Amino acid sequence: MPKIKMARKSTAVDMTAMCDVVFLLLNFFIMTTSFKPDEPVAIVTPSSINTKLLPDSDVILVSIDKSGRVFFEMDGQPKRKQLIEDINTQFKLGLSEKEINAYILGASVGTDLHHLKEYLGLKTSDRRKYAGETGIPVDTANNELAVWIEYAQSAQGASLKALKYCIKADNATPYPKVKSVMETFKEKNIQHLNLVTSLEAAPVGTAAAED
Repeated sequence: MPKIKMARKSTAVDMTAMCDVVFLLLNFFIMTTSFKPDEPVAIVTPSSINTKLLPDSDVILVSIDKSGRVFFEMDGQPKRKQLIEDINTQFKLGLSEKEINAYILGASVGTDLHHLKEYLGLKTSDRRKYAGETGIPVDTANNELAVWIEYAQSAQGASLKALKYCIKADNATPYPKVKSVMETFKEKNIQHLNLVTSLEAAPVGTAAAED
């Protein structure tokens, strides 16, 4: 009895549907990705062998440049919106919707409340130059950093317990200025702080190098 030959079927696979899915996913990630805004000043952090990563959510970051100027930053646009609206109302700053959005979408703030409206009204490039001449006051007579921390905590709402506090100081920052910032956190009963550093290799022969 002769063998029956099976008809050969094409092995070609139609990739049209797969390409459509890939482009849809690519568009989704492009549209939903939020890029971190440029920092107003460059900060060269001291190095350490600590490998713990900086938290990426529920973070209050206080940066101090080499001249001792203080900058405040908090993640989460809805929380930033609540924060700036509360401060605007409480201190009667008269911020416009455009200026409020400039804070919501911007990075760190480094000016006193009296000049905040002017600061937020500048273009991003001009804001960097402006930040070079000012900073958030942390002196005993006018500690506005404490104000930002207090209102940031209020904006956190139910996630307050998850909030992490970080200090990012330049390698050349005068220690008294760092101490003033740490004392401000202490006055707010915040005892656990994270210091942002650059990673370096552990010295050879130490216990850390053997881990």
